[in-house]
Amino acid sequence: MAKPDNRNDNAVHLQQHINHTLANLHEAEEYLDEHADEITAADKHAIEEKNENRKMSLRGFRREIKEERP
Repeated sequence: MAKPDNRNDNAVHLQQHINHTLANLHEAEEYLDEHADEITAADKHAIEEKNENRKMSLRGFRREIKEERP
């Protein structure tokens, strides 16, 4: 039997995702600041690309939170 769709705490879960994503974004930025001259260009590019994806995810999470609020 399927569980009923309970969205009462969706905004809370979305905020947790935002917090986690922001932490990962900042950690990656700090890593680049400290080690950019020690890593390959490909690794630097991969981290920068991942951070761009994180920024897009953050925009989506924030948009979803706005939709959840009455």
